[in-house]
Amino acid sequence: MEPIPFGFRQIDYVIAVAETGSTAAAARLVNVSQPSVSLAVTRLEETLGQPLFRRAAGQGMTPTAFGRRKLVEFRSLRAQMRALLATDDGNGALPPVLELGVFSTLGPRYVPALIRAFRTKLPGARLRLHEADLETLHDWLESGRIDLALVYDFGAVADVEMVPLIDVPPYALVAGDHPLATRQSVDLATLLRDPLILVNLPQSRDYFLSVIQSRGLTAEIALETGSTEMLRSMVASGLGVGLLATRLPYRTTYDGGEVAHLALEDPVPAHRVALARPARLPGTWVARAFEEVAREVFARLK
Repeated sequence: MEPIPFGFRQIDYVIAVAETGSTAAAARLVNVSQPSVSLAVTRLEETLGQPLFRRAAGQGMTPTAFGRRKLVEFRSLRAQMRALLATDDGNGALPPVLELGVFSTLGPRYVPALIRAFRTKLPGARLRLHEADLETLHDWLESGRIDLALVYDFGAVADVEMVPLIDVPPYALVAGDHPLATRQSVDLATLLRDPLILVNLPQSRDYFLSVIQSRGLTAEIALETGSTEMLRSMVASGLGVGLLATRLPYRTTYDGGEVAHLALEDPVPAHRVALARPARLPGTWVARAFEEVAREVFARLK
């Protein structure tokens, strides 16, 4: 039997170079000497017969097209080996680990309950969170950097499968002392008489603008922010009205202001919260266990 010419330690070093952009930074990350990392990269490239990285003075090391493909396989192989060595009681050679991506506006609302339920089901497991926008999360799924991602499902994404969890209708926010605050619902035309504050994350912003345009309306964009809580505080301060999908169970903002939530009277499609998983990579049993937990948690929210 022909021996395998490299091991998982060398794969770890190569992945660290891809994540940090240099052998020096990778060495610090994995706590070994820089020559050890450089040697691992060189030997893997010699074994595979093609360069994994481009080297450019002053620009560090970036994966080649071949390297990007191999990094997906390396990460999948590492995840499968970790899952193989783990046990569901945490007594294996390695604790089971889940790399979970989270769309930043969804995290505070749903992730704590998911983690609590996951730890109850698998008390020996470890979970690492990676917060980002939707585009970045999709890239991380495709590259194998994360196992799953809690996202909004805005439609088909290449090489990503969606596990639907719950549909949430978008809603309007106004300041607690706004004339509309005493109402239960509002139509977009009435709401948009005031300047609009938007979350400017990719896809979220485009979604709300497309909804407004589909109704034949225009909006005066007063302010944009990447933070749901910043939007809520600005609305409470009377700087504009807002549109959100992530429904929060409280009305008080960080600065002590108040907002009112109003249902939209227009026929607006709901946002679907989903777990995204890589379509081309085999899922680990740890990821499948988390999917089961997520279904149970969200079923209680419906």
